[in-house]
Amino acid sequence: MRILVTGGCGFIGSALVLHLVNDLGHDVCTLDAMTYAANPVSLAPLADNPRHRLVEADICDRAAVQKAFADFKPQAVMHLAAESHVDRSITDPGAFVRTNVIGTQTMLDGARGYYEALPEADKKSFRFLHVSTDEVYGSLPPDAFFTEESRYDPRSPYSASKAASDHLARAWHETYGLPVLVTNCSNNYGPRHFPEKLIPLMILNALEGKKLPVYGDGLNERDWIHVEDHAKGLVAVLERGRIGETYLLGGRAVRNNLAVVKALCAAFDRLRPQNAPHEQLISFVADRPGHDRRYAIDCTKAEAELGWRPQKTFEQALEETVAWYLANEGWWRPIREGRYKGERLGLNG
Repeated sequence: MRILVTGGCGFIGSALVLHLVNDLGHDVCTLDAMTYAANPVSLAPLADNPRHRLVEADICDRAAVQKAFADFKPQAVMHLAAESHVDRSITDPGAFVRTNVIGTQTMLDGARGYYEALPEADKKSFRFLHVSTDEVYGSLPPDAFFTEESRYDPRSPYSASKAASDHLARAWHETYGLPVLVTNCSNNYGPRHFPEKLIPLMILNALEGKKLPVYGDGLNERDWIHVEDHAKGLVAVLERGRIGETYLLGGRAVRNNLAVVKALCAAFDRLRPQNAPHEQLISFVADRPGHDRRYAIDCTKAEAELGWRPQKTFEQALEETVAWYLANEGWWRPIREGRYKGERLGLNG
């Protein structure tokens, strides 16, 4: 297949593009605005691969989007490009509305114009997969889980902008007949994760002997999915999902933030024991505004309909993630000390 992927130089996007090209042999066009969270080094393994092309363009740029469709002639779109960090959305909500709402509308419009001009035979196989987050559903009570029927209740500018983009994607399906699929995922972790999010931030702080700051009491709960499991789930939805349907993709690994940080410390004690015990670096800081207490996904629908299920065991894959950062300083060091120096990085995903 020829697949147009937006946001392919980001964390989840790069894992997806590598899987599509290296593992599945698809032709991929990556459309990315190369904002602060994008890292072209993540796609360096594809530098000489004729199955991949990288186009630097903003998804809000209507002409650039239309050109990407016209030049590449995709058989599917996987739309991941988004502003995604809650702390940043609190300080600069306009950027999130622009990219997540206006950008999604621009992509949907571009896909609609392209789709409507396709021959009937090609229309039958075309898909537009919109990738979103479980944060659109708000905060859960203890022991509860999100399902595809959960009510939307976003609490931050980030989750509100993603909720709006979800509604737009479904509206373009219902109104214009665009063959749309929607996914909502839990927190991702794994290699090549931009170090403003909880896990990579704690890994790099521990590596440098710095404090490991945890919001509030540290008991906010999240379901964690390894980025490679997520990438495989997205492909399963694209290939086998029912048009117009939503699928929740989770890792069946609910942990509170403090437990995650302690697990990271235990991994560091095994892999880099000279500074053990690393738990002595844990500190608690004031909670952020509107910090949702619990997210957890019931991914039964995706498992039953698509034959997909998460394969990674959280603690083992978390230690593998720590090992990756220890072995790949060349990836994270320019980010840590370069153009992002002095920024207040986020804490708890």
